Amino acid sequence: MEEYIFLFALAFVWIIFAIVQDFRTREVSNWLNFSLIAFVLAYRAFYAVIHKEFGFFILGVFGVLLFVGLAYALYYGRAFAGGDAKLLMGLGGILPYQGVFDVFYYGIAFVFILFLAGAIYSLIYTIYLAWKNWKPFSAEFKERFVFSKNYVIVCLVLAILLQAAIYNFDFPDFFGLLSLMIAILPVLYIYTKAVEAGCLVVWKTPGELQEGDWLEREVIVSGKKIKKSVHGLSKREIEFLKKHKTKVLIKEGIPFTPAFLIALLVGVWIWMKFFS
Repeated sequence: MEEYIFLFALAFVWIIFAIVQDFRTREVSNWLNFSLIAFVLAYRAFYAVIHKEFGFFILGVFGVLLFVGLAYALYYGRAFAGGDAKLLMGLGGILPYQGVFDVFYYGIAFVFILFLAGAIYSLIYTIYLAWKNWKPFSAEFKERFVFSKNYVIVCLVLAILLQAAIYNFDFPDFFGLLSLMIAILPVLYIYTKAVEAGCLVVWKTPGELQEGDWLEREVIVSGKKIKKSVHGLSKREIEFLKKHKTKVLIKEGIPFTPAFLIALLVGVWIWMKFFS
């Protein structure tokens, strides 16, 4: 058990540094993420040699490889930014695998906890953003709500009908929750889009741009088209925009690193309480 306590502590320290960097610069450096992978695998290798438990190292490598695959999928699906995806890679090596099947089960369980923690954290953070940028947010919300009011009404009617018929079903609690979700999901979707448009889409001058910034829409400057890309703006594109002194609309993301800390703490608590 002690060998995993060190890995958990290592991940905790690295995530704290990542959170600080994320809030200060809106990115997590490659050196920070890749050094986590290097330290985790080096520790596992050292421990495996000293204690002649080579499976400890091999399982760590498998964990990192699994999380590399998950990170690429989330990155190209635009669920994660590059820094978040690379941080996830390193965390694949710290989980307490006892066998090959644990790599898959623990890996999927951790990602599930991460998304659940991320959803709760993101909701709280977007409430803060909406309050801080109330005028643009409220204007966007009203416009989108009016545009989508028919969908909201239809979902509300469906939820009421389902709730009225709930006692005819075998699982009333499940269908009660389902009717609630049907009623609130359209409003939650409108809220999310209003926060995105009113609080997270901003104009930036070329001097404010960073490599990896996501364009909200493509830009045409002097006959050259700069398209939206999952990789964000490149250094060459930023230099081109600086040369032509062109402001662009950038879609900023929510600093997501606190969700990694929450997921780590919850995951460690579950493991120590039920599996250690």
